[in-house]
Amino acid sequence: MSLEGKNILITGGGVRLGRHIAISLAKAGANILLHYGRSAAEAQETAEEIRSLGCKAWLFQADLSDLDSAARLPLIACEKAPIFAIIHNAAIFEPLQLPDVTPESWQHHMNINLGAPFFISQAFFQNLKPDETGRIITMLDWRALRPGIDHLPYTVSKAALASLTRSMAIIMAPRVTVNGIALGAILPPNEDTSQEKIIQPVPMKRWAKLDELSQTVLFLLDGPEYITGEIIHLDGGRHLV
Repeated sequence: MSLEGKNILITGGGVRLGRHIAISLAKAGANILLHYGRSAAEAQETAEEIRSLGCKAWLFQADLSDLDSAARLPLIACEKAPIFAIIHNAAIFEPLQLPDVTPESWQHHMNINLGAPFFISQAFFQNLKPDETGRIITMLDWRALRPGIDHLPYTVSKAALASLTRSMAIIMAPRVTVNGIALGAILPPNEDTSQEKIIQPVPMKRWAKLDELSQTVLFLLDGPEYITGEIIHLDGGRHLV
């Protein structure tokens, strides 16, 4: 199959990894339904770059901490173009340890990192036409299967999203494939002093390349339909040690 002319919804698609994925898919011929939360200017710039590549781009603003708004997102997007695939990229990542977690911060992580992907996927699946198929990718983290003491609500929400990925793969088969990508070190932080510390335990001893992410996404969207319920660790072996 080919992504030429396919319409792909990406949450958090205006900045950072979402932006890179969106532009990479546009280079492969896909049209992009670009969701953003607060990064309106950045999302507009990303959309303009997609259009410069000869593909279509539509912008959609939604607060994914509001699960009703999240559930409406694919329905609103479908008014512009039928969705072939969804990439659940939007997330929050706060360095909260056990004493720092509040009911508000806990629920905020659960809504954006877990609830929104579920309700967006639910609406997408329930509104597929009888002859339509699709694909879903959840963006995970190596911490999801090797949790630690920091980023506690984030880690728990991503672990739950990994479980949801596998559950949806069963529920939505054979019409929709659902797979995850568990990332490791891929975008260095602004503080240069921490980069060596982050890489030290990674067996591959380097940061992931952004092109390696886009290659993985393209494989899951344009590759075998017989692969579903898989979580690919793009983390240089970090989850093994």
